[in-house]
Amino acid sequence: MDPHKYTENANEELEKAYSEPLSLDEYIEKLFSDPRFASHAAKYLLEAVQYYGTRTVIEEGEELERYIFFDDPSNNGEHAILGNTKMLNDFVDTLQSIVSGTGKTEKMLWIYGPTATGKSEFKRCLINGLGQYSKTPEGRRYTIEWNEKTSSYDPTFQGKTEQKTDSQSWKTSPVQTHPLAVYPESIRKEIISDLNQSFDERRPTKVTQSLDPFSQEYYNYLKKEYRDSDSSSLFEKITSKDHLRIVNYPVELGQGIGVLHAEDSDQQPKSRLVGSWMRQQLGDLNSKGRRNPHAFTFDGVLSQGNNLLTIIEEASQHSDLLFTFLNILDENEVKLDQQTKMDIDTVVLIISNPDLEATLNKQEELGSRDPLKALKRRMEEHKVKYLTNHSLEAQLLRKEIVNTEDFEKQSTDGFDITAPLTVNLFEKNQSFTREIAPHGIESASMANIVSRLVKTEDMEDEFDLVDKAIVFDKSYVQKGDTRYDKDDLNIPDDEDGNGEEGIPVTYTRDIISELLTDISVERSHNELPVGQVILPQDILEEMMEQAQHTPLFSEKEAEKYVERIEEYVFDYIFEKQKDDVLKCAMSELEVSEGEIEEYLEHIYAWANDETITNETTGKDEDPDALLMKLFEIETLGISDEGDYDSEHMPSHQSVIDFRRDKIIQPINKLTWKQRSDEFVAENVPLTEIPVLKQLLESNSIDDLQRHFEDFDPEQWETPPDGTITEEVKKNTIENMIDLFDYTEASAELTSTLVMNMVSEQWD
Repeated sequence: MDPHKYTENANEELEKAYSEPLSLDEYIEKLFSDPRFASHAAKYLLEAVQYYGTRTVIEEGEELERYIFFDDPSNNGEHAILGNTKMLNDFVDTLQSIVSGTGKTEKMLWIYGPTATGKSEFKRCLINGLGQYSKTPEGRRYTIEWNEKTSSYDPTFQGKTEQKTDSQSWKTSPVQTHPLAVYPESIRKEIISDLNQSFDERRPTKVTQSLDPFSQEYYNYLKKEYRDSDSSSLFEKITSKDHLRIVNYPVELGQGIGVLHAEDSDQQPKSRLVGSWMRQQLGDLNSKGRRNPHAFTFDGVLSQGNNLLTIIEEASQHSDLLFTFLNILDENEVKLDQQTKMDIDTVVLIISNPDLEATLNKQEELGSRDPLKALKRRMEEHKVKYLTNHSLEAQLLRKEIVNTEDFEKQSTDGFDITAPLTVNLFEKNQSFTREIAPHGIESASMANIVSRLVKTEDMEDEFDLVDKAIVFDKSYVQKGDTRYDKDDLNIPDDEDGNGEEGIPVTYTRDIISELLTDISVERSHNELPVGQVILPQDILEEMMEQAQHTPLFSEKEAEKYVERIEEYVFDYIFEKQKDDVLKCAMSELEVSEGEIEEYLEHIYAWANDETITNETTGKDEDPDALLMKLFEIETLGISDEGDYDSEHMPSHQSVIDFRRDKIIQPINKLTWKQRSDEFVAENVPLTEIPVLKQLLESNSIDDLQRHFEDFDPEQWETPPDGTITEEVKKNTIENMIDLFDYTEASAELTSTLVMNMVSEQWD
């Protein structure tokens, strides 16, 4: 371990954030090489979001392009915003409109929604993402610094005569003033015009700020000093590198981003917005009867967020300020006092729960006479909803439970929602391990999702809310050997209500946390620590039990959520567990892809009256009728001996229909897509043929009976020595551990649960 390594890494981190100061002319040259360095607030925010590009996601059954910025890519996804891609895209569209000047320049962006929907993560993601973008070469943000040494002897300015060192003498604009604000207004407009024309900007740069009051003091003093001595080249002298330099700054809280918290509501409005006057320093500065801005704190939310982003958190606590923002947005300025004003360029973001909406709508029955109408007109709504994607909810739950940064950020492709979770705990001077069995997080996630979905009469009868949840997550649902898309369920694209209410993730997280820390579980086994295992059913039962007693839900809500969990989620999860157990029980008997391909080759030749070349003899032969028959009887289980004639050819129409409808038609579709000259079975993607996908991925009780005639599921818990049941159980437990990451204890509990149900259906 080399301690100096950390110092070097810290050096590199800081070096990323800063570049060498520039003269004003050098800064102008830099602008005309890349206009992003002059971007105003809304344009910079938009550029930061677009910097990382997009990726394709599926949400509510639709394929959407999502901005990677909202995955918090530079921070390992710690503050990623899961889901809500439509809302995020609408948010970016609003920024586009503001930047292009199509009528939304005076809007306040309003993010609202129920508790635990990710509004705080949205704020953190913005803060972190903007900060990281500002450290990239393309995202450098610039402001101005003044050299105090040239002015420190004037009693009307600073009132003190001590000599300062070079490092102490440079004073940065406390409100991140745009460097172009130094220029007179007419020249500033000329620069911006030339800049936008040079780059054919469809999203033009707009800089309307004048110097902030703090900087104006330096500018005025230097102007007077040089005008009194020699007025030639006056601007050049004032802005020479001896007096002024352009510096970049990393965007962070208090510097480009201002956040007004709920607890700040007891401060005076002026203090919350821009800052306050320091009485002691006012007395120290001899300013001839006026207030010197160098005696102002500039620590209000607009001062901190100038030149980029101002966030009003828990906006209902600051409703008295919202009307003030109307004038600020109209005039793009705020007053320090009656005499001193400051230009502002910032995107105003308001974050609230639905309580602010209720406040704003109190007098809406007055129509045009509603005193809040003007305020509501300026607020561009972006509603955050509960997640409606099963995989994303499972990720969020897992993250909430283990409080880890190490979870899938960029997509759900690598995230296994079925995976178990092992947690090491310490309580009452003892350490212990708890296991959430496979499908545990999945069951909790599905319970949350079905509580949030709209159950409409328009949905087709054969589909339920679990099917809807799966379609929202994958864009399709597989039932048997048939695949159904969103349109098949009759779910409209513009359906309202999904995700607007339901079980919040925090409720379910707390349920699971309580189960994890409960060391008094009444569950025992002679050899295995089954008391450490939390099954999916344990989570669902506890969710239902506590829903009926928590003040979080009304009686009607609790009744609805319990009913949905009972009706949909228990069956869904049990089927998942049953698939695991049956697959593991028969894994040694699974058909290989080679056997399937051989069957396909013979079926295709049968359907097209073709022959097959025998690889051993090299001769062309008729397709093997016995091979096809045995595969259909023993492997697929779709027929029996009586469905064929003495030559092993199908004599029952159901077999012929199966071959043509379930095998040949899907093959023809796939081979047409591939446009191959001839059929080659090994080129067929087997999982795209539904009946074969079903064969490869699932098993049934009938399969178990067909392969193990002497198997007795009633003996599962304590199978007699030397029986087929003992052998099947041993293999099943081993396979559950190897294939699906069960522990021996969770495999024992889950397989027993499944076999108890199987025994009731055993013929």
